[in-house]
Amino acid sequence: MTVNNNIICELSHLGLLEVSGADAMTFLQGQVTNDVKLLAGNNAHFSAYCTPKGRMLALFLAFALTDKIYLQFNRELLEPILKRLKMYVMRSKVEIRDVSDDIMMFGIDGPEAVSILSRNHVKIPMQDYELTTSENFTFLKLPTVAGHTRFEIFADVAQAKILFETLQTECKIVEKSHWDWLEIQAGVPDVTLKTQEQFVPQMLNLDILNGINFKKGCYTGQEIVARTHYLGSVKRRTYLAEITSKESPKAGDKVLDATQNEVGQVVRVAKNFGDGFDTLIEMRIEAADTEKVYWNSVLIQFKDLPYRLEA
Repeated sequence: MTVNNNIICELSHLGLLEVSGADAMTFLQGQVTNDVKLLAGNNAHFSAYCTPKGRMLALFLAFALTDKIYLQFNRELLEPILKRLKMYVMRSKVEIRDVSDDIMMFGIDGPEAVSILSRNHVKIPMQDYELTTSENFTFLKLPTVAGHTRFEIFADVAQAKILFETLQTECKIVEKSHWDWLEIQAGVPDVTLKTQEQFVPQMLNLDILNGINFKKGCYTGQEIVARTHYLGSVKRRTYLAEITSKESPKAGDKVLDATQNEVGQVVRVAKNFGDGFDTLIEMRIEAADTEKVYWNSVLIQFKDLPYRLEA
């Protein structure tokens, strides 16, 4: 398998919550970092869910369809996040359901991804995070990686399986690790059980990834997130790097400088196409700029992100 193949990947490692009801938008507006009102049925965006201290509990990819809002995120967080959100519903007219097993999600990537999908469906989105619906399917355009156009597809299980089987004739099925590698190349972070409450959203570049709206008003953790922004006090960022090792790093692993002082931690990991692993690493900006940094005594090699970091 190489990066030049057309591939498809079932995304069952992701969970999906459906938020509906007359007060759904107002409810979520008070919970997450982005402006839910900007979800117009033709777009998606990232949004963080934080503690009152501004520390991330989850990273959502959010979109709206037919008066319902969907939150896609790491499935291992699904139960605790669902429970926590329901705690704050109180008397609001809001229903929150786990629809992870009702809606199948899979991704397609490759040099011919656009033409492959266009042969089966007409309304293919072409702008990053644009959303279109065609017949029984919803298509989401993801950021380009290695010159390829990527898409995520949502549908009820029966319809999705039919399309998935059709696409197998032109695409190679790959595992979760391959899709994680693509997300890492796009600079998209993740929050896991081990890294919950470790990051203010800006530490994971959520402001650069359009995952924070600084004009939307109050939400849980808003004071800390806004203060970090307006005081220009972002001291840590997330960087793309390679670790050459037979042993895999893990999310939450510490990153050290040459004097064995902790300067950051691993955010996301995937096996690359060489002799190691590509990672996203959150760390102090000055350490990334001036020092050699190590994981498990292995020197970390930094790469260029597809977007420009800002202090």
